[in-house]
Amino acid sequence: MKKHPFRVTLLYLLVLTLSAWNGLRLWTALAWRNALDEFSARPATTIIAISGAVWMITGIILIWSIWQKKAWAAKLLIGVATGYSVWYWSERLIAKTPHPNWLFAVIVNLALITFILFTTKRLTREAHERENENPKIE
Repeated sequence: MKKHPFRVTLLYLLVLTLSAWNGLRLWTALAWRNALDEFSARPATTIIAISGAVWMITGIILIWSIWQKKAWAAKLLIGVATGYSVWYWSERLIAKTPHPNWLFAVIVNLALITFILFTTKRLTREAHERENENPKIE
């Protein structure tokens, strides 16, 4: 079995970490619902639970598709990265809580998107090479 490049391994870790983080958000929203409601957590606990579940399931599907080397994994990765960034910033701006670290968040977001774009080129290349390895014999 061919070993994955270091960039793809980092991508696995990134997706797995974000999936675990959102799984933790889901669990926290369900387990601490009363406390979060008592202190008027923003966004509401229902929204935290739903978004955590959606992003956890999306991350699991994404990591499975990358692991299985599906041809559509690179496009899904770009779509999920874009969607996650839009969700993150919209939640951050809608909640309107003071965030003194906005510059750090912008830099990390841009760095991760750049890394994902470079890594998807590698994933697309691997899928294309796999197609050429096994040509159909007529």
